[in-house]
Amino acid sequence: MDLVLPFLAGAFLTMSIPHIVAGMQGKTHTSPLGKNSSALVNVVTGFVFLLIGAWIFSLSGRSLTSVLSFDSYSLSFLLVFYTSWIFLQVIA
Repeated sequence: MDLVLPFLAGAFLTMSIPHIVAGMQGKTHTSPLGKNSSALVNVVTGFVFLLIGAWIFSLSGRSLTSVLSFDSYSLSFLLVFYTSWIFLQVIA
């Protein structure tokens, strides 16, 4: 359970971004309420996802500084991200 709650919080926080951005741009986007929801529905859906993610994150008992700390997990993520970026540059 130590990793499940932060994972779910990250999933909800990540899902909020495309809904908020599409809604702020005035575009339609798929939401849980329908296939082509209006901009207002997307903004509301995005903020609901944002609130749910923040609530789950607060339940996990982790602090924001512990998540953003530069530890071995962060280093391994950055290493994988950088090597995949280099690999994609070589292929293209």
